[in-house]
Amino acid sequence: MSSEIPSLPSLDAAQPVLPAPAPSSSSWRRPSAIIAALAVALLGWQWVETRSRMADLQEELARRLAQGDTAASEARVLARQAQENLQDLQGKLGALEARFSETQGQQVALEAMYQEFSRTRDDRVLSEVEQALTIAVQQLQLAGNVHNALAALQTADARLASVERPQWLPLRKAITEDLETLKALPQVDGAGVALKLETLIGRLDRLPLAFEARPRSEAPAAVAEQGWLQALWQDFWQEFSQLIRIERMDRPDPALLAPSNAVFLRENLKLRLMNARLALLTRDGNTFREDMRISAEWLDRYFDVRNPAVAAARAELLALQKSPVGVDLPGLNASQNALRSLLSVSERRAEPIPAATPARAARSARKN
Repeated sequence: MSSEIPSLPSLDAAQPVLPAPAPSSSSWRRPSAIIAALAVALLGWQWVETRSRMADLQEELARRLAQGDTAASEARVLARQAQENLQDLQGKLGALEARFSETQGQQVALEAMYQEFSRTRDDRVLSEVEQALTIAVQQLQLAGNVHNALAALQTADARLASVERPQWLPLRKAITEDLETLKALPQVDGAGVALKLETLIGRLDRLPLAFEARPRSEAPAAVAEQGWLQALWQDFWQEFSQLIRIERMDRPDPALLAPSNAVFLRENLKLRLMNARLALLTRDGNTFREDMRISAEWLDRYFDVRNPAVAAARAELLALQKSPVGVDLPGLNASQNALRSLLSVSERRAEPIPAATPARAARSARKN
């Protein structure tokens, strides 16, 4: 056997191979990596802090909302209680006002009784005359009723005549002059005219319209009583008369209306008459006469004037149109001035009323 010496590896081959340096150890030593790590850590800490603050804010907001709900509930309860208290106070105040009004009314009544007892006979007569004159003025100015005004003036004159006083002669003279002036005025029965208008309004639905009129039917002559020649002439005349129509040309044809329009016509005519009645109450003579004129024209145009009911209604409208509505009524200034003069003289001669009357005390307490 031959022994061969094995060859040894070379020094270069036997030199150990060192591992490659870890890149991480060298990279952590770089400033940029350190700054980046610090920034990431700072962002993480800030995120955690922000989440913590948001949680705290949410808890605080929830607590504040709960407190607000509680305060709102308490405020509603307080408002309800305040409203109930206010209603209670208003009820008590109403009761107090009612009692105060009742007490004041009693005091006024007592004062009136006191003044009535303190007046003399002449004062009572002048007071009655003043009341009668006031009624006459109201009847003239408010209602335009001359008849009632005359009655009130006649009552005042009769009351003055029952107590003969020489100093009342100027007042009686003024009342007599006013009586003569009122008697010279045209008398208007306002209630009667209003009643006639109301009756006309109720009769409108039964009045026939112009297109509803029917020609009069003539009874045919008995054939047995006529000869054959007369019967032949009658037939010829009947056929010939159907071909010829005679109409009046001095007036327009009656207006034809549908049934629905006829209803509107009747209702509009009723409104015209109601407006005339209102003008009568307000003494508006122009409006009253205009409504009467238009109503009569509508009757002529749309209704059958040959019907007796329509003719009567038209004649009544024309008569009402001539009613003296809206006449200027005089005032009773002469009588009122004469009465004021007598009352002023009577007040100067009368004794003063005591100052401590109940009604005056109540009024002064109320003012304070």
